[in-house]
Amino acid sequence: METANALEIRRLALQEDLDSRKSRKERNRLGQFATPPELASEILAYARKIFPSKASVRFLDPSFGTGSFYSALLGHFSRTPIGKALGIELDPHYAIPARGLWSHHSLEIELGDFTKLRPPHESDRFNLIICNPPYVRHHHLNAAEKVRLRAASHAACGVRMAGLAGLYCHFLCIAHAWMAEDGIAGWLIPSEFMDVNYGMPVKRYLLNEVELLRIHRFESGDLQFGDALVSSSIVWFRKNRPERAHHVELSYGGTLLQPKVSRLVAAQALQGARKLSTFMAGEKKQEAEGPRLSDFFWIKRGLATGDNRFFILPRAEIEARRLPWQFFRPILPGPRYLSSNVIEADPDGAPIVEGQKFILDCRLPENVIRERYPQLWSYLETGKPKVSGTYLCSRRNPWYAQENRPPAPFVCTYMGRNAGKRENPFRFLLNRSQATAANVYLLLYPVPKLAAALNEDPLLARGIWEILDSIPVAALLGEGRVYGGGLYKLEPKELANVRADAIAALLPKTAALPPKQSEMFRESAV
Repeated sequence: METANALEIRRLALQEDLDSRKSRKERNRLGQFATPPELASEILAYARKIFPSKASVRFLDPSFGTGSFYSALLGHFSRTPIGKALGIELDPHYAIPARGLWSHHSLEIELGDFTKLRPPHESDRFNLIICNPPYVRHHHLNAAEKVRLRAASHAACGVRMAGLAGLYCHFLCIAHAWMAEDGIAGWLIPSEFMDVNYGMPVKRYLLNEVELLRIHRFESGDLQFGDALVSSSIVWFRKNRPERAHHVELSYGGTLLQPKVSRLVAAQALQGARKLSTFMAGEKKQEAEGPRLSDFFWIKRGLATGDNRFFILPRAEIEARRLPWQFFRPILPGPRYLSSNVIEADPDGAPIVEGQKFILDCRLPENVIRERYPQLWSYLETGKPKVSGTYLCSRRNPWYAQENRPPAPFVCTYMGRNAGKRENPFRFLLNRSQATAANVYLLLYPVPKLAAALNEDPLLARGIWEILDSIPVAALLGEGRVYGGGLYKLEPKELANVRADAIAALLPKTAALPPKQSEMFRESAV
C-alpha cells in the first residue's frame, strides 16, 4: 500500500486538476475552498494531542472534498486504530474522483447533502469530527432552504440559528447529532461568527451545549485560503456539558501549534459577550459608562442604488443626454478619489472634487415623466430590461426612486484596509457640500440638540470633525470587524457605540447632563 506521503502527493495533484475545471465564481458560489495541506496537517497534529490516547478513532468529515483531513489523519494517527472513517461530499465533481483515490482504504465516501442526511444511531456516532464546511453566505440560500436548515439545526442541538447565518453555522450545529459523547470536533470556519449578531446562537451553542476547548484566530492578513477574502478560526470542543468553572483557551496569530498570543479565559466571562475577538489579544474591553457617538448622531448607511452605473452619472453625460437637472443631486465619489478629508462646495453646492458625479432620483410616476420629460423617459426605458428587475429596484415604487439620504455634514468610510502609511483604515470626512453618499460610506446626521448648536456656531463643525478624525484606531477596530487580508468594516451600530467623551466636552451643556438625560440626543434627526 502507498505511503501517506505518496498518497498526499497524488491527492494534491487531483485537487489542482479538479479545481482547474471549475471557474472561481462557481467554486465561490458553492463555498468550495480547499484546505491547504500544511494547515490540514497542523489541525490533525493538534487533534492527536487532545484525542484520548487509547481510544479507537471514528472519523467524520462532513465536507470531504478530496480528503485533505483524512490524508492528514493517516499521517498523524498512524499508530491509532481507525475503527471507521466517513467522508460526505455534495459535489460529484470531487466525490467520485476521491472514491477512486481512496479505494484501497477502509474509508466510505458518501455522495450527498450532509444537512439532509439522517444522523446515525448513538452507537454508530463519531468521536472525531474535523471539517472545513462550505462558506456559503445567507443571501445564496433561498427562503425555503433557510427554513429547512434552521429546523435541522434546532433539531440537532436545540439552538435556533439566526436568519442571516451562513451555511457553515448550520453544518456545525447539525453535526452535533452525529457526535458521540465525549467526542472531539475541530471546525475551520470564518472568524466573523465571533463578532456579528448572527453569530450569537453559535456562541450560545459553543458555551452551553458543548465543552468549548479552544478558539484559535489567524491574523486578518494571513489568509488561509488564497481565493477567499475571509479571516479564519479553528474552533475545538468536546461533546459534553461544560462545568461551571470551565476555562477556554483563546489564541491569536502565528500558527495553531505556535500562536503569538494564548490565554485561558473563564467560560462564564464569555457568556453574553458581544464580541469574542476582544478577548483574543488582551483583557476584556471594559464597557464603561459615558457618552457614545449614538448620543450625538443618527448614523445610516449611504445609498444603495441597485445599479450605480445606471443611476450615478458624470456631469458631461447628463448634459449630453439633455436630462433634466432637477432630478439629479450631487453624490460623493468613492474614497480613493478624494484627496482631502474636507469636502468644499462650489456655488451650486456640488463637491469640489475631481470627476463630479450626480445621482438620479425621481419620484414622479412614469406617465408624467413620459409626457413632460421625454429625454428622461427615454433614458429610463434603457434601464427597464435589466436595472428595474434588480433586487433593490424591483422593491421600490417607482423603481428609479432612491432612499431618503440627505447630505450629512460628517461622513465615515464603511470599510478600509490597515495598509501603507495610513494606520487608520477608516476616514472621517467634513462634508461642506450638498452631496449625499453611496453605501461605501456611513452618514452621521446630528441629532436635534447638536444640529441646533451647529447652526448657532458654524465653526463648531470643524472642531467636531477634528475629534472624529482623532478617534483612536483601537477604539474603531474594537467595535468593528475584520476580514481576510486586513479588511476592516464598521456597521452603523458599531460606529454608534464608539466613545465620544471629547464631543461631550466640546459641548458644555451636553457634557453636564447626567447619563440618563443624555438619552434626549437619540431623537431622530432626519
